[in-house]
Amino acid sequence: MLTLQSQSTVPLVTQIVDGLRRLIDEGALRAGTKVPSIRQFAHAHEVSVFTVVEAFDRLVALGYLVSRPHSGFFVRKRAAVENREPAGAARAGYRFDSAWYLRKIFENRHLTMKAGCGWLPSDWLFEDGVRRSLRALAADHVDLGGYGDPKGFPPLREFIRDAMAEQEIAIAAEQVLLTQGSSQALDLVARRLIRAGDAVLVDDPGYANLLFSLRFAGAQLVGVPRTPQGYDLPALERLIIEHRPKVFFTQPRLQSPTGSTAQLAHLHRVLQLAEKHDFLVVENDIYVDLDPEPRPSLASLDQLSRVVYVGSYSKTISPNLRVGYLVAHPDLLEDLAQLKMISGLTSSEFSERLVFGALTEGRWRKHLKALRERLAEAHQRVAGRLAKLGFELFTEPKAGMFLWARHPALPDAAELSNQAAASDIMLGPGHLFTADMAPTGWMRFNVAYCGDERLFAFLDQRIRTLL
Repeated sequence: MLTLQSQSTVPLVTQIVDGLRRLIDEGALRAGTKVPSIRQFAHAHEVSVFTVVEAFDRLVALGYLVSRPHSGFFVRKRAAVENREPAGAARAGYRFDSAWYLRKIFENRHLTMKAGCGWLPSDWLFEDGVRRSLRALAADHVDLGGYGDPKGFPPLREFIRDAMAEQEIAIAAEQVLLTQGSSQALDLVARRLIRAGDAVLVDDPGYANLLFSLRFAGAQLVGVPRTPQGYDLPALERLIIEHRPKVFFTQPRLQSPTGSTAQLAHLHRVLQLAEKHDFLVVENDIYVDLDPEPRPSLASLDQLSRVVYVGSYSKTISPNLRVGYLVAHPDLLEDLAQLKMISGLTSSEFSERLVFGALTEGRWRKHLKALRERLAEAHQRVAGRLAKLGFELFTEPKAGMFLWARHPALPDAAELSNQAAASDIMLGPGHLFTADMAPTGWMRFNVAYCGDERLFAFLDQRIRTLL
């Protein structure tokens, strides 16, 4: 089926990748077929295990294979050929308040201990992948003239389409709109769907940047109480009946700031209520790559009938590469693409090419695996330290970036955060994440930034002072 030429000038890794891609594209290897294990393949073709590992990793990154824990590698289900964009297709035109937080979070980057921030340390990110992609782009002499495709770099949109298929979300590449991070994606949706005075459901506590953006747009924020299992469902239904919202902005998975993940039954109930009361759901799933468990999303259950799906690569590759995306029903997607054109023409094709190269050069899957393991270890360590100090933990997700915690001796997290800043510590005071911005003792901790003993010494000292 596949013959390797050891004397060829073409590297063996490239021969394996190209050969298996051809077999899959021609239908000789059908979706769902299990391919030989790494050791079996290496023995059969008399090549090293390391050669096969690199080749299989590239095929996973390119969307041809999928790795299933304890089962091996399988041919990935890919979008139908007729949904793919032709290579030469013509590019058509397409029709402490939150403000303080947004400003200070960047002004205070000089603070050594960023225990409350919302990004990963630079040495946790995919720097090697970005550097390799940057070198490849330089070697390709990429044309930097023009504005690029209004919806974004087509190969990256095709990559996202195939990733969505793996999550059981069936879309065409034309339903993917690349944006300057998830913030622009959420802003485009808000500007398209909301007018001043509209009632809008949001997680409470919820995503601080989004809450600020919605307030700025004049929306009436209606907080849906978050629970460790997902949502307070009776409260959700009561608020829907009372306020008749147009949209529910929510983050079911590894939510910021609580770290909680909504159970499947909660997702089903949200969609039932959306259908019954005729509102849209915007699913902010920017931490999907940090989740070690495959699980349904609102978009996979709804197939984009009432759900708009938002994702991002800024959290796991680099926050400086502002590349996010949204996926929606074709009619709504075209409106959002038009709005993107009006407000900013196109997104940066150079950044999109850079991200695409990092995702497909073969090491992305290993990076995610290592990152998830590192976060799990950090969660266990930080949760234990906070519990030992007497903190109440909202939930222990053991994944993602955040822990949501409070201490009975520290009733005002905003005051504590001001004191912490004087000690070279950035905290995440809880009122910034709530719909009504009421004072609270809850705080967001980013476990990736809580390895410095001075943080726990500061908290211990403040607790002892107040007891």
